[in-house]
Amino acid sequence: MPATIDVVEFRMGNELYAMDIQLAREIVEMVPITPLPRAPDYIAGIINLRGEITTVISINRLLGIREQQSDAGRKIIIMVPGLAAGSNVGIIVDDVLSVIQVRDTDIEQIEGGVASGAGHFVKGIIKASVDSGERKKRGEEGDGDTALVIWIDAEKIIRELVDLQHKS
Repeated sequence: MPATIDVVEFRMGNELYAMDIQLAREIVEMVPITPLPRAPDYIAGIINLRGEITTVISINRLLGIREQQSDAGRKIIIMVPGLAAGSNVGIIVDDVLSVIQVRDTDIEQIEGGVASGAGHFVKGIIKASVDSGERKKRGEEGDGDTALVIWIDAEKIIRELVDLQHKS
């Protein structure tokens, strides 16, 4: 019997992405973000989330994905605190779609071919079933019943950013 993995599926630009659900503490609506002076481009700023200062990362900028012009529908996925050495970190995504269970047989592992640049943050490609009504709602074309979802290694992304901050 194939093993299953729970992931949160979200949209960035015109593509579908996913990350391991256990890395997400919560998902919040977009709120005003206070920019930090002289911060790297991918740091959108900070927010006050129920009395906790949370650093917000623009994953679009970090991975080189075109950003949506409007904040409408955008969400912030707040990561579990242990991921960023105890700090509160959130990532901005264009929209959160659902939490899905994926069989390991529906995941195509990425081996070496995209290991440089932002590609080394990709864990694999998920072949997710999508019914035609859902596909139209998402604005996707085609008559197939499978959507390709890029499974990112959010843990690796956050840990590398924390390491960069400690080195500077």
